[in-house]
Amino acid sequence: MSDALIRLSGVGVEFNAKAVLQDVQLTVKPGEIVTLIGPNGAGKTTLISIVCGIVNPGGGKVSVDGHDILADYRLARAKIGLVPQELFNDAFESVWATVKFSRGLFGKGPNPAYLEKLLRDLSLWEKRDARIFELSGGMKRRVMIAKALSHEPDILFLDEPTAGVDVELRRDMWEMVRGLRERGVTIILTTHYIEEAEEMADRIGVISKGEIILVEDKVALMDKLGKKQLKLILQRPLESIPPALDAYALELSADGSELVYTFDAQRQHTGIAELLRHLGEHGIDFKDLQSSQSSLEDIFVNLVRGRA
Repeated sequence: MSDALIRLSGVGVEFNAKAVLQDVQLTVKPGEIVTLIGPNGAGKTTLISIVCGIVNPGGGKVSVDGHDILADYRLARAKIGLVPQELFNDAFESVWATVKFSRGLFGKGPNPAYLEKLLRDLSLWEKRDARIFELSGGMKRRVMIAKALSHEPDILFLDEPTAGVDVELRRDMWEMVRGLRERGVTIILTTHYIEEAEEMADRIGVISKGEIILVEDKVALMDKLGKKQLKLILQRPLESIPPALDAYALELSADGSELVYTFDAQRQHTGIAELLRHLGEHGIDFKDLQSSQSSLEDIFVNLVRGRA
């Protein structure tokens, strides 16, 4: 068996003669959380649909725990739980009946104790006899997760899991996802909430126009691509930056009261000491300074803009 639980190699697909995914290469290791971020229409849902056997790839290979998703469909699909983006449930069934039925679809024998624990973990136990149409949108989302986990899969796909839910439920779901990972479930989620990727991911994949631009460890990505900024609050406003300081690519705020210096924190010489010395030589005094690092959102925007 490969050390990769999921492996996509050269995967592509076209709809109406238009490439939706192109030459996708991706591996996911057991027990990690991989977050795929990208604009609407980038191909995130299509990628998930291919791995889950909903959409056939136009080319390339996909395997799940060593099982080809086309040749060994049943074995591959049994490893996967999917929470789709769109909510659809059997509206007149009870929560308990819906989850129990989903488990049976995968040939799993009855296990009331497991299903009870699952519903309790998702704060659904008190609603077990309620019919789906009686639930709030957030509760319906939880039922979708319960259905996806009913057959005890090794892998959980979450397609925009917190779209349209309130902040409190979003944070509850983050905690639930962390708990699943601690129990050994491998999780792949798509999102357009940068905050979600920053909060949840071990690794981040960035998709734009059907291509995976990069897949990188979150911390390494922010270290590699994130820039640091030094903001200097000036004693006296400047009308303009002296030409002698052009080499530092400084930015002056609109009111002339702040200078911002952007630098690469990974370089041995950041240039900060020389900048401060030159500022003093030109009679530019500051009363405070602040350091900050680019957010994941800054990095994402710059990556996607660079591919436009």
